[in-house]
Amino acid sequence: MARKNKDATATGVATDAQSAPKQKKPKKVRWYHQVFQAYKMTYARDRKVPWIMLAVFVGIVAVAVAIGLWWGQPIYMAIIGIPFGLLGAMFVLARRAERSQYAEIEGQPGASRAALGTIRRGWTFDEEPAAVDPKTKDLLFRGLGRPGIVLVTEGPSNRVKKLIDAEQRKLGRILSGVPVTVVQCGNGEGQVPLPKLARHVQKLKPKLTKAEVGEVGKRLTALGKIRMPIPKGVDPNRARPDRKGQR
Repeated sequence: MARKNKDATATGVATDAQSAPKQKKPKKVRWYHQVFQAYKMTYARDRKVPWIMLAVFVGIVAVAVAIGLWWGQPIYMAIIGIPFGLLGAMFVLARRAERSQYAEIEGQPGASRAALGTIRRGWTFDEEPAAVDPKTKDLLFRGLGRPGIVLVTEGPSNRVKKLIDAEQRKLGRILSGVPVTVVQCGNGEGQVPLPKLARHVQKLKPKLTKAEVGEVGKRLTALGKIRMPIPKGVDPNRARPDRKGQR
């Protein structure tokens, strides 16, 4: 009987496994699909992009053919020039797509953090702003890397000064001696435009070792911890005994 029950159980499990719907594997996104999506997104904001890509492609192939005529091998150089022309057109598309993306997010809150997200190595940035002005909605983001701490602001220079001063005082209390660089993102005088923000931060010279960066990161993590609010009601440290209940 026990063997029959085991066989029945095994048969039931096999039947359930066969009847269960098979999960479909997600389709792989081919590179040409990504190129087409980037082209559609860029063309929606930049109608000149197809003509510029075509001009670059034709220009590179024409140069290759001209070299081939001078060399006596025009067909051979034309075949070589076609892939280089495609690479040139893809390069133009990539730059135009990047420019259109920056134009789409420029002026929105958190645009500087989105631009800093393109930095893949050497820097860590908090997802949430380190300081916010509730009246003007100006933001201050904080990052850490080998050059030290960088404070990136969004807003006019005359308004973000309060946020910068408050954050520098807070950092100076627990991180004395750590270099702090202020970068103001914007189109005003002395500010860094959004498309150039990531490169500007990457060009900062290293001043800390990797071990020092790790130690500073731990202190910043402790600084960023938010205290849990005390629930409303009786404070247990100040609670008085109920004399009537004791009686």
